[in-house]
Amino acid sequence: MKRLALFALALIMILPAMAQDKRYNQYGVMFYNLENLFDTINNNGQYDLEFSPVGARQWNNQKYWQKQHNMAYAISQMTITGNPTLPVLIGVSEIENITVLQDLVREPELKSQRYQIVHHDGPDRRGVDVGLLYNPRYFQVLNVTNQRLYIESYPTFRTRDQLCVTGMLAGDKVSVIVNHWPSRLGGEEQSSYLREATADMARHTIDSLLLDDPNQGIIFMGDLNDDPQNRSCAVNLGAKREIKDVRHLGDLYNPFWKLLDRGIGTLGYRGQWNLFDQIIG
Repeated sequence: MKRLALFALALIMILPAMAQDKRYNQYGVMFYNLENLFDTINNNGQYDLEFSPVGARQWNNQKYWQKQHNMAYAISQMTITGNPTLPVLIGVSEIENITVLQDLVREPELKSQRYQIVHHDGPDRRGVDVGLLYNPRYFQVLNVTNQRLYIESYPTFRTRDQLCVTGMLAGDKVSVIVNHWPSRLGGEEQSSYLREATADMARHTIDSLLLDDPNQGIIFMGDLNDDPQNRSCAVNLGAKREIKDVRHLGDLYNPFWKLLDRGIGTLGYRGQWNLFDQIIG
């Protein structure tokens, strides 16, 4: 499977307190699969050997820091006309530990943003996790939780934990949920039940958040290893293609569905586009 682009970017708009001004504040929200951002130290036995100087990739300091520079440069380009500020929230996946994120945010292209990090070591056997970078000038963290998937029929299965960060963005309460769902290893259909179970867990998280505070915003993002129309996203998670169908508390809108309809994806496989990297709200 060849990934050609690994990021998803969205804008959210926050209405100011003086609504009669009819102006919005815009903030960039980004998800980026950093694709095996490992350091050069073998801390995980056979699973980490590949990303070490003696491993198959001969992963040395030069390669590590070149990758860090490339990732930082890509993030630094995530601005649009009318909103030159870099994203204030960046969900990331496939990172080995908090150290690689600390190195990333200290790169010259990002250092001025003073990004803070939320990270948790999860149970994935390869040692990759999800995390959240946030600009503390705009977002203040209130609470962090991590949900772990357990499948009764497959109790030894391990995947990335789901990260939920609740905070204040421009005076409004927002919960950001960062995901990296199970892969399609073994086949799309054969592995779909794993992603559907993960989507069920995510749906439960969202419902619980809104039960606690129905006025908060929800930003759901991640590498879902499924497309918007797949059952995990469209049914289990309940993310809708049309914004007009978002009518009730807890309904989710997936703007990336229409991007895929237009032939825009974040990875190509066997001559076909997929859009696994999504931001939903």
